[in-house]
Amino acid sequence: MNEQSYYDQIFEKLDYSDIEFCGMEFESCTFNDGNFSNSNLSQNDFMDCRFHSCNMSSANLKNTSLKNVDFITCKLTGVDFGYCNAFLFAVNFKNCRMDYAVFYKNALQNTTFEDCYLHEANITDSDLQGAVFQNCDLLHTVFSQNNLRGADFTTSANYAIDPATNRLQKAKFSYPGVLGLLENSDIIVE
Repeated sequence: MNEQSYYDQIFEKLDYSDIEFCGMEFESCTFNDGNFSNSNLSQNDFMDCRFHSCNMSSANLKNTSLKNVDFITCKLTGVDFGYCNAFLFAVNFKNCRMDYAVFYKNALQNTTFEDCYLHEANITDSDLQGAVFQNCDLLHTVFSQNNLRGADFTTSANYAIDPATNRLQKAKFSYPGVLGLLENSDIIVE
């Protein structure tokens, strides 16, 4: 990639692992089967883009703009979305592996996490009003100081969310997953 701006392009099987490419703009682009693990993607602007079957583990997204970006069947292990540019930040995830991912002070209203694994992720000080966690495994994921009002966890499992440190009004849960709200209560459920 030599240009600075790309529109409506399809990128196939790029291997940018451990490589730095910064300061580019991508609009309505699709990335298929790309390897961006340990890449420095700082200060890039992705708008209306789609990443499909990409490995973005431990990618550096400092000051990167993700505006209406879909991640489908991607590996996003250890990605810190908290470093992204907050302006118009909008993402959705389907069938992604997101272990150890971090969301810190992210605006995630109405974001969809569908069929994702978020093991030992950290979601802190974020706004997830109306977010949907559909068929997600949230084993050992930390939820702290979040706005989860109206969020839907009915089909997800293995979450432990402390109602004392998260806003949960009108959030949706189902049995037995709802027992994860009691995990920090030091009570016994038989």
